[in-house]
Amino acid sequence: MPLKSFVRDIGNMSKKFTKNEKHECRRGGAYIAPDSSPLSSTAGSSTALTEHGRWANLPPELLLDIIQRVEARETCWPGRGDVVACASVCRSWRQITKEVVKTPEQCGFLTFPISLKQPGPRDTPIECFIQREKATSTYRLYMGLSPALSGNLNKLLLVAKKVRRATCTDFVISLVGNDFSRSSNNYVGKLNQPPKDSPVRSTNRSLQKTHSRQVSPRKPMFITAKISYELNVLRTRGPRRMKCDMYSIPASAIGQGGTAPTPTAFTNCNAEARLGFKTLKSGQNVPLVLRNKAPRWHEQLQCWCLNFKGRVTVASVKNFQLVAAAEPSQNVTVPEQEKVILQFGKIGKDIFTMDYRYPLSALQAFAISLSSFDTKPVCE
Repeated sequence: MPLKSFVRDIGNMSKKFTKNEKHECRRGGAYIAPDSSPLSSTAGSSTALTEHGRWANLPPELLLDIIQRVEARETCWPGRGDVVACASVCRSWRQITKEVVKTPEQCGFLTFPISLKQPGPRDTPIECFIQREKATSTYRLYMGLSPALSGNLNKLLLVAKKVRRATCTDFVISLVGNDFSRSSNNYVGKLNQPPKDSPVRSTNRSLQKTHSRQVSPRKPMFITAKISYELNVLRTRGPRRMKCDMYSIPASAIGQGGTAPTPTAFTNCNAEARLGFKTLKSGQNVPLVLRNKAPRWHEQLQCWCLNFKGRVTVASVKNFQLVAAAEPSQNVTVPEQEKVILQFGKIGKDIFTMDYRYPLSALQAFAISLSSFDTKPVCE
């Protein structure tokens, strides 16, 4: 049997089985079936064993070889969904798949939903684009070069909906495009834009699975970043000036041998980020600060320019590149300080590219990029 047909058979079987599961864990188009509860009935366990017997009883060495082959072969979406299908078969398959699939920092791929909260690769950025729908005030983040170049290989990562309130503007971020409720398991956080010149705040909440179907909307949230747009004395003739205080990332992350927080499950990323925020707030660590890279004035074109290496083609005040603003005492090399961590820019009507790398995650990069869409009268 060809490997493609073999994996498709596994995926169809797992989808049929998980559809009837009592406790189901769905996260957008890519999900992993939850572990069986210790309180599950014996009958339920027997049903699962009967359904998956021929797959669950494969020798571990053979199973490891199969999953490694699938993971190595499917390096982009939608083929990457075959890896997710392997993780959805049963507990043993899921455990080995989690061991085989590396984090985005290690492999450069986004496979599971938790990958959206893990730092990107250190060398080559992950290329994405954002489609804005003004009629519905929604913003969709896709992994891919652009709608024209990626075609059917685009993978929807996150969706944000702009909600205007009396005193502020919120961008509610979800894993899917039709569910923005704070009580939903698809809800991952929001970007809060206070009025006038107040800093933008990015908040985060884990998708912790409890005994209840929903997570309480009163579950406390915490600030993971503060995005400030500084006063531009040139008004509309000058570029914006941005500053991002990343409370959940220590400045040491970009130093030699430094590491950034890397959650391994939605159930613990909230606690990890909260612990990191308390540590930074207590002064034990200094938070990472990002600033926009200063553009140069082009005399011939009579405009401010940045080298986006072909990823941005339309001039816009929204375009920016962020680099680390390290202090001399932090022992960060010059090349590391000049490395673009996040770049965002316009390529067409309501289409923008977003490329990010370590130590930012896709969620953090998306939240920062969303802040550029809101009107900043003090900057423009």
